[in-house]
Amino acid sequence: MKVADFEFDLPRELIAARPVEPRDAARLLVIGAGLADRGISDLPQLLRPGDILVVNDTLVIPARLSGKRGAAKVEITLHQPKGQGRWHAFAKGARKLKPGDGITFGPGLTAEVADKGEGGEVTLDFALPIDQVLAALERFGRAPLPPYIPRAAGPDARDRADYQTIFAAKPGAIAAPTAGFHFTEPLLGALAARGIARATLTLHVGAGTFAPVRVDEVEAHRMHSEWGKLDEATAAMINAARDGGGRVVAVGTTVARLLETAGDDAGRLGPFQGDTDIFITPGYRFRAIDLLLTNFHLPRSTLFMLVSAWAGLAVMKAAYAHAMAAGYRFYSYGDACLIHPAPGVYLGDRP
Repeated sequence: MKVADFEFDLPRELIAARPVEPRDAARLLVIGAGLADRGISDLPQLLRPGDILVVNDTLVIPARLSGKRGAAKVEITLHQPKGQGRWHAFAKGARKLKPGDGITFGPGLTAEVADKGEGGEVTLDFALPIDQVLAALERFGRAPLPPYIPRAAGPDARDRADYQTIFAAKPGAIAAPTAGFHFTEPLLGALAARGIARATLTLHVGAGTFAPVRVDEVEAHRMHSEWGKLDEATAAMINAARDGGGRVVAVGTTVARLLETAGDDAGRLGPFQGDTDIFITPGYRFRAIDLLLTNFHLPRSTLFMLVSAWAGLAVMKAAYAHAMAAGYRFYSYGDACLIHPAPGVYLGDRP
């Protein structure tokens, strides 16, 4: 399968620079047998009593650091803690870094380059436990906004708040699970009043979700692993909702990926804790979700591949063309889709 199959042209003016206010005023494109232009505030009416929303409670850490290697400036984005004070990270100008180099980020925060990988990846040794590194990031770090959100001076104070979901509780992500941006307390109240349950899991979003695809063949792309947790009580709650006739509504591709990791061939969920590098592309047989709420994604991205696996590539390209013509706002701070599956995506006897 060619990565070029997932290409499309997006006018730059459709990339959202800020989220709408209030968050539940965002638009919602419903993608199923046809296309319907709705709003996020319509979600209680679009779902049914007995359905269950599954959300991600990861909290984005201020993972972007500016440092110095001698007189040279170094830009670092931390990616994943690896234990014993070490973190995987991405470095601008990584070619100039070599193992043994020291980088100073601020008073009391230094790191040594322990190893170099491919594509700008490095392993940094802070010689500090994770809680001390996280505390230092609150002083010296910045929100790791994606590069398509323009900020001449870098992320600002508003981004520190905007680039979190209402569910954010557990620090560890370097990118936000953006489908969760659209929820507000009034919307959650309306969903609960409608009889729609909510369950929470954790997937610390990292390079596995957002790293660019730099190969020509989809099968040659290597997904980075991301850490997630679905506890036994939450798995049982989701299974019970489905047993009662409810639909499992994944709020975001991160939730979908962890549920698919934790689901068996019949779609039953069990507890899961650890790394997942699941890569969902057309031809994948879904097991664990029934509906997908997600934002509009970049061309050639693993996320656009996932939604194309869920609804069909031709359907998603037509939906995105409609969204562009109708002026929907794209990417992290943009609008959303509620996507029904294409016929035949389930494995096993699923309702």
